[in-house]
Amino acid sequence: MAHDIEKQRQHLIETLRKNGIIDKRVLAAVASIPREIFLHETQYHMAYENRALSIGMGQTISQPLIVATMTQALQLEGNERILEIGTGSGYQTAILAGLARYVYSIERIQQLAYLALKRLKRLGYSNVSVFIGDGSIGWPDQAPYDRIVVTAAAPEVPNHLYSQLELWGKMVIPVGEQERQELIVVRRTPWGQEKLSLGECIFVPLVGAAGWSV
Repeated sequence: MAHDIEKQRQHLIETLRKNGIIDKRVLAAVASIPREIFLHETQYHMAYENRALSIGMGQTISQPLIVATMTQALQLEGNERILEIGTGSGYQTAILAGLARYVYSIERIQQLAYLALKRLKRLGYSNVSVFIGDGSIGWPDQAPYDRIVVTAAAPEVPNHLYSQLELWGKMVIPVGEQERQELIVVRRTPWGQEKLSLGECIFVPLVGAAGWSV
């Protein structure tokens, strides 16, 4: 079983490379984190497939390529303070925690937040704080952040989040309609927002005051 999982993990890494993931630190993080821990045991056999999977309560664990693409776009060097919107299973949180100084993560669903924190502690991460609340308005008490990652789709870039970025900081966020969005990188500059598109995507909606209503 362990041998099969290792083969599946290596196949996933090759898939990521073929799809433009060239950051060695990101690839190493994906290779080192046991994705099955973030899934229900009935899904273990699908842990290293390049697909999104349900984690219940209308939420998903993102496709590994999307996780790696968003993480690579942040251009992390290791000393960043990151705000993550949408803890979900905690998988993206673990990837970020292994690549940055500290991760502040917000989850609106209490049960998901509890399970994610339990998994992160099991893996030994001590540089993560999980907060239960409305992620669309961010975590002002800990701002500003070097990077922000939003793992749910917003109708537009929320000003609440943009204002919590450091100057020259970056945010990766899916923006658009609830059915389909564009994944964009937003950089905060002295002259306003600079945006770069990473292509089309589909995420669950960002629910909250600066997102979609329930």
